[in-house]
Amino acid sequence: MARSNIWEHGRDAPVPAVAVLDARGDVVGWSKAAGELLGYPAEGILGRPGTDLRMERDRARRIWTWNGGHGDDDYRVGMVDLRHEDGGQIVTHLERIRITTPGGAPAWVVAAIPASVFTLGTSVLEPLLSAAPVVMVAWDTDLRSVWRNERAQRLEGTFPCFRVGRPLPESPGELEPLVPPELIREVLADGVPVLDRESRWGGTGGESTFSTFLFRVEALDSRPLGVCLMAIDITHSRARERLALLRRASVQIGTTLDVQRTAQELTDLAVPAFADYATVDLTEAVLPGTEPLERLEAGDSGIPVFRRAGLASIHAGIPESLWPQGQPVYVPPRSPFTLVLESGRAHFEPEMDTSPGSWLDADPDRARVIDAMGMHTLIIVPLWARGSLLGIAVFVRTDNKAPFTRDDLVLAEELAARAALSLDNARQYTREHDASLALQRQLLPRRLCGGDMMELASRYLPSDVHQGVGGDWYDTIPLPDSRLALAVGDVTGHGLNAAASMGRLRTAMRTLAYLGLPPDELLARLDELYARQDEEEQGSALSPIAATCLYAVYDPATRRCAMASAGHLPPAIVDPGGGVSFPDLPGGTPIGLGLGAHRSAEFELGEGTLLALYTDGLIERRDDDLDAGMRRLGAALARPGVPLDRLCAGVVDTMVTRTAEDDVTLLLARTLVPS
Repeated sequence: MARSNIWEHGRDAPVPAVAVLDARGDVVGWSKAAGELLGYPAEGILGRPGTDLRMERDRARRIWTWNGGHGDDDYRVGMVDLRHEDGGQIVTHLERIRITTPGGAPAWVVAAIPASVFTLGTSVLEPLLSAAPVVMVAWDTDLRSVWRNERAQRLEGTFPCFRVGRPLPESPGELEPLVPPELIREVLADGVPVLDRESRWGGTGGESTFSTFLFRVEALDSRPLGVCLMAIDITHSRARERLALLRRASVQIGTTLDVQRTAQELTDLAVPAFADYATVDLTEAVLPGTEPLERLEAGDSGIPVFRRAGLASIHAGIPESLWPQGQPVYVPPRSPFTLVLESGRAHFEPEMDTSPGSWLDADPDRARVIDAMGMHTLIIVPLWARGSLLGIAVFVRTDNKAPFTRDDLVLAEELAARAALSLDNARQYTREHDASLALQRQLLPRRLCGGDMMELASRYLPSDVHQGVGGDWYDTIPLPDSRLALAVGDVTGHGLNAAASMGRLRTAMRTLAYLGLPPDELLARLDELYARQDEEEQGSALSPIAATCLYAVYDPATRRCAMASAGHLPPAIVDPGGGVSFPDLPGGTPIGLGLGAHRSAEFELGEGTLLALYTDGLIERRDDDLDAGMRRLGAALARPGVPLDRLCAGVVDTMVTRTAEDDVTLLLARTLVPS
């Protein structure tokens, strides 16, 4: 039969005290170690009942406590309080083995050692574990403390149940800051360890954070012998974790100027490092282009106050959320969410109040989810930025049983403050971007008119980077004598100023085009006009204009096309068979410099010839030069017989394979065959 290590002692292990009891329970054998442990000499104990060795309070229960459920009465093990010869108490681990005497009568061999020595296993480890910088406590199968190290001994004032011989408390109050007593009982019963459970409690030196472990101690034959608790002080580690989380926030929040993306970045950062579930809900002013919340009707869960912008959970499918991203969030009028919005102060609830009479009575849907998911601790933080309240961030724990602390509240407020600045930047950018885009599209031609001279198609894509909409434009202008002017240009800069400057330049070009000026003279007049205007407007809010431009005039009678460039990229000319060329135009200075150095060139465009005018956003890539971009454009255009509008869309899709870093403009004109 397998035995525990009480019977298997080596050179450094304690020698067990051994006694032999006959069938009546009288002591008939007594070892030297037994005398040393309990103080009785052999002549003073032999022949006496073994029950004399028990403390009085143990008489009400059996001295031999079965501890394993093996159903074998020949072997029993348990913790027993024995009486020392001087009347003192000794807590021992005691094992009993049934034997048969030569005469056939039963007898029992009993071995005992001090409980603390048995718990550790060997006396060699005891001084090492006693001085270890961790809290260690061991309970036997009756859940009485049988050993604790020096660190745990110093905490007996806070946790009296650490004291050797004290039973585990029935009520949770004495141990709850570290670990609930019922959790210790569960580990003893099922043997499933508890690993790295975060616990917090406030001592004289302030709040401490512990990583707590519980595991069952078993004999060599897998019989349970007790439970051991180990708690490691990770207070300083928690501080380092908080600093690391804040450093990550500075890198991971605000990577774009998109409001919903920024909100999602905050929730993704918080889960699971800080919370098990997190949401960001914003007021309608932060999410332009959505239906106003005040137009929505109230529902069973309250009134629509926010719109969900970000959410994350440790659980797949985010079952905690009643509303997906982008949807209105309904809250009761006197809920913590509206109170935070009204007061501008955080709501901190270490233990969520879900009792009858709370605000949850008016929100049964949330109450049902809170109960189903085990939500038990809550922080709601306002999102303030530059004097504006943008919304709220909500942090909840479910699987993590550690409640939020004041330190967690400070961390949540810091994360929210950083995210709020990024959200406000994104909001302001979105507003200006939308206004610039609206102005840009208002100023671009709504309808292309090529008449019976040319078939036309165009595409314009605004940039999707931080600078916002640029100043790209294109135009087609019917001229006298059945001629057609084509133009494409790019004003430097981004935003409202660039869009406004583009509108002024396009209007001036149309005015000069109606005078019938040739391309080089028109660009020279335009350059002179804007150079003079910049001199007159020095000191104004408007930036000096600078733009590149390509202007061409096609005469269907002669099939000749005259064109001039003001620092712009050359057009692509595609013959009916699909051959592509980029004509070498005379160099010209950009508009606004006042140099007037522009010259025209003429080309013949046969029937079905395609002319492609574009801006640099179509062909530029960071990892490519312009020549490579022009080669790619030529390959995309070499598709004879494709309808013009489909060709235009296909070229843009082919050329723009990632986020556009600049405006993309493409104007296609194909000469028509006379009917």
